[in-house]
Amino acid sequence: MKLTGERPIEGVTPDSLLALHAAGYREVAERIGDGLFLDIGCGLGEGTAQFASPGRQLVGADYDPETAAAARDGHREIRLVTFCGDGEALGLRGDVFDHVCSSHLIEHFVKPAVHVREVARVLSPAGSAFFITPNAPADFENPFHVSLFEPRELRETLEAHFADVDVLGLDATQVVKTDFERRRETARRLLRLDVFDLRHRLPRSWFVALHGFGRRVAYRVLARQQSEGNSGITADEFYLTSDIDPSTLVLFAVARKPLR
Repeated sequence: MKLTGERPIEGVTPDSLLALHAAGYREVAERIGDGLFLDIGCGLGEGTAQFASPGRQLVGADYDPETAAAARDGHREIRLVTFCGDGEALGLRGDVFDHVCSSHLIEHFVKPAVHVREVARVLSPAGSAFFITPNAPADFENPFHVSLFEPRELRETLEAHFADVDVLGLDATQVVKTDFERRRETARRLLRLDVFDLRHRLPRSWFVALHGFGRRVAYRVLARQQSEGNSGITADEFYLTSDIDPSTLVLFAVARKPLR
């Protein structure tokens, strides 16, 4: 699978980013029971596998067919079912899933409300949906993130399709925040080289390609210190909070009672 920096990959993606994703899935797992579970944007299925339980059937969706197949083949022991699907039009029957997870996905849609509507459509009336996405003030320039949210904006977007919405923050210890800030500062130094703002004048596909190349280089350079467990950062460094401020890393929303 090609490294773009957006898909978490063990041994390549910095430990803090892997831990962030794992912590989000952990918080979802603590809030669900048995039943049919859908993970939209499952990638290689490493996070989806955290939900494995005898009473739970796991289904993963990814827009890339090769990735969806690799997720299935890599987790045959938990009977993970995967398919290639678009988060805006899944091609699934409605009112089916007991739980739906959209982790670090909604920010990738130009029209995020369409994705939210699709999640509400496939969720059963008594089900619960989870949306995990960067907190806009804490995020950094990323061509893949085209729809960033602050807490109020995320709540309003979800309330258009769910009657019951709770928005929390997924934050981390100062050690983790320092790690994130270190990478942001490295990126800021690199962007300062673009004195003529050429990245925003190029075709978007070129900007995305350059961004992906830059991340691949940066991850390789920083691998010894920040990946493969060398940083010491784990999901235990992250926690949910109702006290959200501009430094809070991620928003964690629970949506229930889908509107028809």
